[in-house]
Amino acid sequence: MSETAHAQPKKIRIKASDDVLAGNYANVAQITHTREEFIIDFMSIFPPQGTLSNRVIMSPGHMKRIVRAMEDNIQKYESQFGTIAESEQPREQFGFPTHD
Repeated sequence: MSETAHAQPKKIRIKASDDVLAGNYANVAQITHTREEFIIDFMSIFPPQGTLSNRVIMSPGHMKRIVRAMEDNIQKYESQFGTIAESEQPREQFGFPTHD
């Protein structure tokens, strides 16, 4: 066997500013896609308006891995803390303003 077959994966250190570590609140997510990517917009909706908190863009393959990881974590959460009740869908319609 070659040396690369036994090589340990390198650890990647992630740096984050305090602002990023503080996080952003979102109570709505909107998911759209193209053939090449998924776009997840996280928003905070407080009528009469809302604010886009974050936009995450990723490949379909990464999206599928994230969905599986989320399902796994929900299952672990519920086994520890009990069933999560699903939130109601928003009654209001929302969207980004368009420029004519």
